Amino acid sequence: MRIRKSICQLSSITFLLWIILFSSGIDAIHAQKAVTLEECYNSAVSANILNSEKNLFTEISSIKDRNISSGWLPSVDFNGSFIYNSDVPDLSSVLGSLPVPGLGNAFQPLPNDQYKLTIEINQVIYDGGAIKSSRELERAGLKVNVKQTEAELYKLKGQVNSVFFNIILLERQKELLENYLNVIEKRLMSVRSAVENGVLTKADADMLLSEQISLSQQISENETRKKSFTKVLASLTGIELTESDSLVLPEYQTIARTDIIRPELQLMDLKKDQLSVGEQLIRSKQMPKAFGFATLGYGNPPGTNFFANSFDTYYIIGAGIKWKIFDWNNAKNERQIISIQKNIIDSRKQDMTETLERQLELKHSEIINLEKLLETDKQLVDLKKSITRSAESQYQNGVITSSEYLYILNSEKQVAVNSEIHKINLALARAEYYNISGTDIK
Repeated sequence: MRIRKSICQLSSITFLLWIILFSSGIDAIHAQKAVTLEECYNSAVSANILNSEKNLFTEISSIKDRNISSGWLPSVDFNGSFIYNSDVPDLSSVLGSLPVPGLGNAFQPLPNDQYKLTIEINQVIYDGGAIKSSRELERAGLKVNVKQTEAELYKLKGQVNSVFFNIILLERQKELLENYLNVIEKRLMSVRSAVENGVLTKADADMLLSEQISLSQQISENETRKKSFTKVLASLTGIELTESDSLVLPEYQTIARTDIIRPELQLMDLKKDQLSVGEQLIRSKQMPKAFGFATLGYGNPPGTNFFANSFDTYYIIGAGIKWKIFDWNNAKNERQIISIQKNIIDSRKQDMTETLERQLELKHSEIINLEKLLETDKQLVDLKKSITRSAESQYQNGVITSSEYLYILNSEKQVAVNSEIHKINLALARAEYYNISGTDIK
């Protein structure tokens, strides 16, 4: 029994350990998260309130399309009227003057009051393509509205870029600052020991202490700025970010010149297509229209039988055609307006394309310059580290002062910071190059 009880206790402990280890593993997984620039782009679009407009535009267009399509369905109208005529035709007086006995009494005067209840049905037989053109115009309008929203959402990429790369830059700067702070703290400990032994003066320790305080202030300021940028990025993307999360510096393939496919340019093309469909609708209005109609009625007199002084049912069936032969050049003027609007769109598209091409050229030059800087940065950083090591040895041997040593150390630090800035600016420039051209990041 004791053995069995011990085994049960051991099993329970083992189970609890597994739960603790598993929970710790889950916490570790959730504690650290690597966020890419592409994820931020996609999340920013999904989180933005404008993104829901596309579905709303689609819903509105669907409703409008149903309304336009209903033009092929017969229209049914109910009408009722009461009419009182002060004068009506009286055949008895006319016929009574004829030399026929009793002829005047054979016809009673028409009633002064008329009553009518009707149901009128109208059916389009041929509309010259107006309904079809109207539906195409609505679909073209939907494409314009959706692309307009996409163009507005595309601007989020620039905002995400600014915040995303600023956070990465602050992270790199903090790492470098903490490394140098660690060096200063170690050096300060040895200097204080030397001061106690009378080898160095208190001024040497104070010099290092002031540098330690300065680095601590820079790290504190760095953390504050990073928290602010992190909140902004979280607000833009909807991604919950913690201090343990890290942003991945994107590594791009070699930048190759590509066609500009910005959504703003695509929007202009869609607007031209919309105008072309509008031209078709104008032409359809100039085509003949054929229609059929029917009237079901109940009244007194019934229909056109004015001699019947009683309520009765009646019906009318017919067909008609309508063709506007002359419209005082309204259609011609409307087509001329559309032609001018197309020319305006072409001019704006050309202007925007040329502007984007100039921006791409400038950005490409910036990328080449940063790539050249990075090639020499590594060599410069290695040289500065070598100089700092030599200065550290000279400082320990009393050849140089603490002020001279700090100057050399700060020079190495600045070169290292500049190298990180160049690296991050290069990634930012490449991201901006892709965004200017409208190409997805690869």
